[in-house]
Amino acid sequence: MSKSTNLPSFGSRISLAIGAFFKTLGDAEFAARVRDDGIGPVAAPAPAPVAAPAPAPAPLREATPDAALQLLSLFQREARLIDFTQENLSGYSDADIGAAARVVHEGCAKVLREHFSIDAIRSEAEGSRVTLPEGFDAAAVRLTGNVVGKAPFTGTLSHRGWRASSVSLPKLAEAHDAKVLAPAEVEL
Repeated sequence: MSKSTNLPSFGSRISLAIGAFFKTLGDAEFAARVRDDGIGPVAAPAPAPVAAPAPAPAPLREATPDAALQLLSLFQREARLIDFTQENLSGYSDADIGAAARVVHEGCAKVLREHFSIDAIRSEAEGSRVTLPEGFDAAAVRLTGNVVGKAPFTGTLSHRGWRASSVSLPKLAEAHDAKVLAPAEVEL
């Protein structure tokens, strides 16, 4: 999700600043978190720690496009997804677009059901309060909002997340050109 563009007004920032000021005076742990996280002014710059050499970055895997192209081809065949996204919709009514979207939705759902097993990452209902323990899987759970401090974190589940537990794309012949997503059609 992208960063919120709903920034607080000047008046709201004054209120936040005054609240943070008094919370800092009254709560030593909060004051330490502000100081250690580098949020707000610092009385004196801390001496720079001697940094250990940075570990070598993990090598990145190069994704081959064939599987992605094959999936896109399946979405085109079953849902006409490419046709739908390439169409200029400005000349159509909302009702026409909605009817077309229903066909695309049904076709895409069919492809997903036939070729993937998709499970929710979190089993709780969206809107539930959840606690993430120390060591939670940060690749499977993204923290949003005011993320301060260390786990455990308690917040509201806004999206359950999805994980593919299995993938079964059809096998391709060696000579298959995956870049042809949908052949042109010529009626005789």
